[in-house]
Amino acid sequence: MENKKTALLVMDMQSSILSNLPDTQELVSNVKEAIKTARNRQIPVIYITVGFRQGMPEISPKNKIFSGLKQHMVNLDMKEWVAIHPELIPEEQDIVITKRRISAFTGSDLEVVLRGLDIQHLVLTGVSTSGVVLSTVREAADKDYNLTVIEDCCKDGDEEVHNVLMRKVFPRQADVIKINDWI
Repeated sequence: MENKKTALLVMDMQSSILSNLPDTQELVSNVKEAIKTARNRQIPVIYITVGFRQGMPEISPKNKIFSGLKQHMVNLDMKEWVAIHPELIPEEQDIVITKRRISAFTGSDLEVVLRGLDIQHLVLTGVSTSGVVLSTVREAADKDYNLTVIEDCCKDGDEEVHNVLMRKVFPRQADVIKINDWI
């Protein structure tokens, strides 16, 4: 893998999202290692957060996932909600991109940034496996990116779904590796 054509995506690693999952310390620790490895190899680290304007005007009542959230989150402080986990805080050279939907591409300028950096290979980490990771793998594969998913740098609320995606779905479009294979 040619480092200068590779980027590490750290997706939805927001404290507000991680707090909904049980036992995330190992996940956070593994993602921290992945970030450290990328920086040591001069691979760009791109953080993707899901976020909305105050009052969430981007959310349509027709959007099944987000419209349910909107009722509970409409008065939340969005700056606080998008805050990345304190152990994974971006450094000055890192890129932070806000998306408005599940996929890292939808409602964001990720593709423009990747083209600007001439990135051809994406290494994916994030929560949840059945959300941002699945949607981003599918869309990135359709856009002809080479893909690697670091299995133990991803987590889902449903472990069975996580395992099915990692064993049966993702290998059709991505290499699925462990953090120790990356570092």
